[in-house]
Amino acid sequence: MRTVAVLAYDGVSPFHLSVPTLVFGRTGTGTASPYRVTVCAERPATLTTSAGFDIAVEHGLEAFETAETVVIPSWLPGHDPSPELCAALIAAHARGARIVGLCLGAWAIAATGLVDGREITTHWRCAEALASAYPDVRVRADTLWSDLGDVITSAGVAAALDCCLHLVRVDLGSREATELARELVTAPHRSGSQAQYIPVAVPEIADQDPIERAMVWARTDLGAAIDLDSWSRIASMSRRTFTRRFRERTGDSPQRWLLRQRTDRARLLLESTDDTVERIAVDAGFHTAVSLRHHFQRQLGTSPAAHRALFRGANRTE
Repeated sequence: MRTVAVLAYDGVSPFHLSVPTLVFGRTGTGTASPYRVTVCAERPATLTTSAGFDIAVEHGLEAFETAETVVIPSWLPGHDPSPELCAALIAAHARGARIVGLCLGAWAIAATGLVDGREITTHWRCAEALASAYPDVRVRADTLWSDLGDVITSAGVAAALDCCLHLVRVDLGSREATELARELVTAPHRSGSQAQYIPVAVPEIADQDPIERAMVWARTDLGAAIDLDSWSRIASMSRRTFTRRFRERTGDSPQRWLLRQRTDRARLLLESTDDTVERIAVDAGFHTAVSLRHHFQRQLGTSPAAHRALFRGANRTE
């Protein structure tokens, strides 16, 4: 079994602590897990939580010594981790363990020096403070998660789920990650490059939002050629204004948003029809199977044929 050690500490958020234990340990799902998860602390003790109840932790930092993956599920910003914790993280990394910092867990990792000169992700609200505290680290506040291979970091809350599912996908493959996501009733895959948040409010009435109107228009016929000039006219805006307002509204450019919609359309057609990849490429707006395969691989990390086989294989086991 793959081994995972998850750090708890005084004042830990129960939600953040539960994310890796749920995803890796399958806690409460009723299914067996291929991971063995150990919750540990610097010293075995009864610890407080931010929710007002206590938890009993029986294992110390010796759990890091055998774990293949070490998870820091969050942290208290502005609090430097102890020399003992830093040393345990460095030693685990040196012997080849994968170090994962979810949400503010990036703080504890940054303190070790393991990411000096490298790029990590954390919750957007605390990114500036983290960058100021550790100027040798490049901090991203505009992505859901980042994977350096040996160090993986994520934004907060829901993004921690995305990050852990990404690691399951890396370890066990897309089918296992997709089945687990279905069990958790969450998206099977959100790219780490997606924006953490939309910076403007969404109007309650769609008709009041010209960008929403343009999005609906594009989704209506994804197979059609959609050029930026025609698209911006639907919103009654200039091309430049439309591009700016679209990014404010969605956190992404019109072209990249459209590409994701087309990829998702192709995915649904692969799952629900027997159409050829060539036909699906046309219906989804990619025009050629070569273009579909290229973008499908970049967005979802697999080929259209492999995705179809995976989905149908999963359905046969239900």
